[in-house]
Amino acid sequence: MRFWENYGNADVLNIVIPIVIGVFIILFTLLLRKILFGRLHKWSKRTESHWDDIIIAATHRASLVWCLWLGIYGGLKSAALPSGWVENADKAVLIIFAVMGIYTVVSLIEIGLNWYSIEVAAKTKSSLDDIIMVALKWGVPLIAIILGIFLILEMTGYGVAPVNNWLQMHGGRLALLFILTLVFLLGSTMVIPKTIKAAVCRSRAEQTEEELNKRAETLTSVLTASVQVIVILIFVFMLLSEIGINIAPVLAGVGIAGIAIGFGAQSMVKDIIAGLFIIIENQYRKGDVVKIADVAGLVEDINLRRTVLRDLDGIVHVVPNGEIRVASDFTKGWSRVNMNISVSYGTDLDHAIAVINRVGEELANDPKWAPLILKPPQVLRVDNLGDSGIDIKILGDTKPIEQWGIMGELRLRLKKEFDKEGIEIPWPHTKIYFGNSPSNPT
Repeated sequence: MRFWENYGNADVLNIVIPIVIGVFIILFTLLLRKILFGRLHKWSKRTESHWDDIIIAATHRASLVWCLWLGIYGGLKSAALPSGWVENADKAVLIIFAVMGIYTVVSLIEIGLNWYSIEVAAKTKSSLDDIIMVALKWGVPLIAIILGIFLILEMTGYGVAPVNNWLQMHGGRLALLFILTLVFLLGSTMVIPKTIKAAVCRSRAEQTEEELNKRAETLTSVLTASVQVIVILIFVFMLLSEIGINIAPVLAGVGIAGIAIGFGAQSMVKDIIAGLFIIIENQYRKGDVVKIADVAGLVEDINLRRTVLRDLDGIVHVVPNGEIRVASDFTKGWSRVNMNISVSYGTDLDHAIAVINRVGEELANDPKWAPLILKPPQVLRVDNLGDSGIDIKILGDTKPIEQWGIMGELRLRLKKEFDKEGIEIPWPHTKIYFGNSPSNPT
């Protein structure tokens, strides 16, 4: 009763009605949200794409915040506020809407970043797009918070005039420059590999699919890195120009430094020119086994300046391209089994050759090894009459880089088969001869 005595029915209704309206809006929007997300979850289960899962995960929290805020906003708009509160309430509502808008935009940007990270960046060879994605996931919210603070200060009448003026003059152009740079950098990781792959496939010139992939990967790594460096340099110079730094002295200084470096770094220029011809002439590619500058190993990386090899001991060799005089590629197009096996002088050579050829055919017909063998290992000739045995040369063609594994399996099978057939594989030994045997005493 005391409550009703202090407050009239009209005052009570002015409090209760906005609360009821706000609660109703919240419950209604939460119901719509539940129905919508239920349908989205069912839809995502029927699709293989990650796009729908990313949208659901990114909008789940944002949609909940919007449901709560719409209820509060509806309650405030239906409430009869004191005249002195109306202006402050309207200003607070605008600020909250601005914050919610910024939060929503950041959430939408995060959807795009998560999609790119899963669908594109994870499938590219370049690591630059991964670095950009990590930087954007941290940088976008930070920039949004800073801009939001300046916006709220401006809306509340405490804006910093120099900052606002600077943002009005340069903010749009800087944002456009930043977006274009991102488009070119990320686009290079997507477009260049596909373009090179298509161009290489059109000029296949009797190359196998593996050879085409190696060449495409080599060209992609070099061209993508070159384009990205150029784009970053252009961005830096345009950024300096936009923020008011005169880039003419910088360019002049870079030109003078370039001339000085050109005289002092002739070996680097030599390396770059040699690397350019290596890539254009397709002398070797990533994944090939080569011998260059007296170093043999697997090509792990190649660019315009140097080639990186890893030998069988796991040692990494960095070879400047200018030091390469002769490049020997062991795995270009196809590879060859080229080995000798020795038999003792007492062996029937026709029988030994027949056994070797049979073992070579059996190896070529084995389901495990058949896909790797282009021409079965067969006897070419009797290659040498050695000190301890007779050397028989065996040749056969294989797919690139498979010759060593096939030769190892062939030696294993020949040893087992020779043991079964009684064919002796000799080892070094010396026969001592003392001249004519002495006559037996009578």
